[in-house]
Amino acid sequence: GDLDKVVNLLLSLSGRLARVENVLSSLGDNASSEERSSLNEKRKLLAGQHEDARELKENLDRRERVVLEILGNYLSEEQLQDYQHFVKMKSALLIEQRELDDKIKLGQEQLKCLMESL
Repeated sequence: GDLDKVVNLLLSLSGRLARVENVLSSLGDNASSEERSSLNEKRKLLAGQHEDARELKENLDRRERVVLEILGNYLSEEQLQDYQHFVKMKSALLIEQRELDDKIKLGQEQLKCLMESL
């Protein structure tokens, strides 16, 4: 459960940070200093939160190694490898699911815009 939450948190913060950085980089010279300052503050806040989330992931990785060591005393080598594969695949599938959800959301937004333009 913690793995799901931390991976989703990292993905969410990464996406939000990327969006803010994209907006900042696309601001023209006519953008107000207030707007630029607000976006820089938001970027700093998100970067700090992202770093905190990375620390959570590192703590989770350490806990995983401890659990793996304990399980090594009770499971066969094959079962232990299955467990490791499961944990790795779970993270990968969570990332893939998030990407697919984002693509679906984008497609729905594009469809809505197309329908409105007709």
